[in-house]
Amino acid sequence: MTDTLESLLVEAQAGLEAAKSSEVLRAWELQYLGKKGRVIEAVRSVGAMPKEERAAYGKRANEIKVALETAYAEREEAIKAAELAQNLEAGEIDVTLPGRPVNRGGLHPSTHTLRDFYRIWATLGFQVYHSREVEDDDTNFTLLNFPPHHPAREMQDTIFTTRPNVILRTHTSPGQIRGMRELGENGTKPIRIILPGMCYRYEQITARSEVQFNQVEGLCIGRNIHMTDLKGTIAEFAKAMFGPQAKVRFRASYFPFTEPSMEVDVECFLCGGQGCRVCKYAGWLEIAGSGMVHPVVLQNGGYDPKEWSGFAFGMGPERITMLKHGINDIRYFWANDLRFLEQF
Repeated sequence: MTDTLESLLVEAQAGLEAAKSSEVLRAWELQYLGKKGRVIEAVRSVGAMPKEERAAYGKRANEIKVALETAYAEREEAIKAAELAQNLEAGEIDVTLPGRPVNRGGLHPSTHTLRDFYRIWATLGFQVYHSREVEDDDTNFTLLNFPPHHPAREMQDTIFTTRPNVILRTHTSPGQIRGMRELGENGTKPIRIILPGMCYRYEQITARSEVQFNQVEGLCIGRNIHMTDLKGTIAEFAKAMFGPQAKVRFRASYFPFTEPSMEVDVECFLCGGQGCRVCKYAGWLEIAGSGMVHPVVLQNGGYDPKEWSGFAFGMGPERITMLKHGINDIRYFWANDLRFLEQF
């Protein structure tokens, strides 16, 4: 029986030396040193030996058990060290490699257009003036020549607040009153400003209308300001925005706060005026509403209409962005869809 123990020792040592990984070593341990392992079973079988062989057999079985446990511990440490070295080598960082690029956000398409507006109007002598988004009814309507119950108020679906007479502005035009009163120094100073900002209207959301949108209002007040000044200024803006070949046309229109009033169209830059789907085959694209500041509005802003005159205009950055890039649904601007936003 002692020969059987020696054969078991040789076999176990060979298996231990052949183990190259923690998984194989764990399987070896279960086979030889586990609760039901072959070495443990050999130790327990001493009671079945003849009485005269028990002492020698038991002693040798325990010696083999201790020897294999010691060899197992040494082999375990060696395999752990080898695996650690391998992992370190595999995960080694090459500091000479370029760093991974960091994903960065981009500017919103409306912001691109707004920055173009700021740049162009700055070259024409206009400064940016920011007005409030939460307005009172008087400044948003009445002081702009919208008397109470005037039919023109129905042109804009107003979002009211729970506080009486307080609304979300429906256009940037109330900034005209605030700009004249703040910068005009009691109607004694000329001003040239643009008023960018978000507007809100209680409208059904469609491909062409939203409950919120950007506008850029423009206001020029001075002495001897005429319609020709307005037309020339708008024409210069169109050339800077759409290219030196841009052609503009003016159509009579109506706004309560300007008189006379006109719509401004630019020749379609996509088809060159030949007619296409974007311009509805008319060859022209509407870009602004404008006119000479109404005398009532001038007076409400602190100016004497007998001595001062001016012009005003309003433009939609989203609309111009849609025209420039062939975007056919205004809802894309506020849907936060990265597939759309990452194109700009």
